[in-house]
Amino acid sequence: MQGRPRESERVVTYAVKSTLRDEDLKTVGEALQGALVDLVDLSLVAKQIHWNVVGPRFRSIHLQLDDVVDTARSYSDTVAERASALGLPPDGRSSTVSAASRIDKVTDGWQKDTDAVRTMVGALEAVISGARERMRSVSEPDPVTEDIFIQLTGDLEKHHWMFQAENGS
Repeated sequence: MQGRPRESERVVTYAVKSTLRDEDLKTVGEALQGALVDLVDLSLVAKQIHWNVVGPRFRSIHLQLDDVVDTARSYSDTVAERASALGLPPDGRSSTVSAASRIDKVTDGWQKDTDAVRTMVGALEAVISGARERMRSVSEPDPVTEDIFIQLTGDLEKHHWMFQAENGS
C-alpha cells in the first residue's frame, strides 16, 4: 500500500509557466507570499479580537472587525491566485503564517475596546508597511502585481483610518 510521498520524494511539476523572467518571478513570488501570510494572519487576528472585544463600543468595533476580515480574506485569495497564475504555489498553511507574519501576537482573553482598537491599528500598520515595500519591489518587474498591492494598500489604509478615529488617535 502506498501512502503520500514524503516531502523529499515529491516531484514538482509546473502546471503553469510564468511569462516573467526567472529573477523577476523570484522577486514577485516573495512579495506575493509575504502578502499572503500577512493577510491570512490579519484575518485571524481580526476574528480573534472580534470574538473577544468588550466595552462600551463593542458593537461598532465588532462590526468593523468583520469588515477587516472580509477585506483580508478577499485579498488573500486575490494574492494567492496571482501567485498561482504565475506558476508559484501559494502557502497559506498555519505553520507558515505563524512563522512569517509581520503582525505581533494578540493577547488571549477579553480585550477592552480601546485595547482592541490599538491592537488593530498596529496590525494594520504592519500589513500596510509590508504592502508598500512589496509594491515598490514589484513595480518594475510586474505592474499587474503592483496594481494588486496598490488596491490592497488603499483598502487597508481606509480600515486603519477608521480604527484610529475610534480612539481619537
